[in-house]
Amino acid sequence: MRDINEIMPKIPNMKWGALMNKYPTNKKIDHMNKIFPSNGKWHTVFEEKDQVFVDGKRIWKKDSSSWT
Repeated sequence: MRDINEIMPKIPNMKWGALMNKYPTNKKIDHMNKIFPSNGKWHTVFEEKDQVFVDGKRIWKKDSSSWT
């Protein structure tokens, strides 16, 4: 499988990019600003009801009451 950064265009002065399966909300963009480095790379984010895929890694959504 090819890396997303080999396929997507290089955009001058881009902080980061995300290829998503849902239109992001402002809250989601703020969250991605915190987790993605400012290196101009693209990231793949697929959102599902109980999980999110970020760059091919599954992240399960948890209720804050279950955090330790």
